[in-house]
Amino acid sequence: MTIDFNKNKDGLVPAIIQDAKTKNVLMLGYMNAEAFEKTKETGLVTFFSRTKNRLWTKGEESGNVLKLVDIKLDCDNDTLLISVNPKGPTCHKGTDTCWDEDNVQSYGFLSHLEQIISSRVENADSNKSYVASLFEKGINKIAQKVGEEAVEVVIEAKDNNDELFLNESADLMFHYMMLLKAKGFQLQDVMTVLENRHKS
Repeated sequence: MTIDFNKNKDGLVPAIIQDAKTKNVLMLGYMNAEAFEKTKETGLVTFFSRTKNRLWTKGEESGNVLKLVDIKLDCDNDTLLISVNPKGPTCHKGTDTCWDEDNVQSYGFLSHLEQIISSRVENADSNKSYVASLFEKGINKIAQKVGEEAVEVVIEAKDNNDELFLNESADLMFHYMMLLKAKGFQLQDVMTVLENRHKS
């Protein structure tokens, strides 16, 4: 890895800090060659502080260190992407990220759908949504719907209509997410099981 520390007159390169698990960007700092070497040597992310004019290991006072997982260099050799396991909040203001965002795992639209399902269950008295009505019927009915949708996916898989297959697959996913909610779980719980299986 050949980093171009000489591209800028100050000898610094941007270091984008990303959570190794959630993939969320936590902060942006700057490194010189010495900070880079110390980061590799100690396993704790160290920057060059422009305000303190010295090396600064993140968390040296608060204890909220960034444990190094991986370092990648961009195509121009002048920007680092550093994967970390954060210990505690990253921002000096006490938030998970320097953009005041929660550092939680996101699965894109599926996470948004998970929130919608939760909202409709929690506000069942004020709405007449399909989700709320199905939850009123209890977990047995929700589980039954998952079974029905699974059978429909199998049937459509044997046919050649891709649109119907995808629609039934979407129905199965939607009802399965409702079943997870009814059982008190989230997608992350299933992902954790899969990740643990992959490790063993």
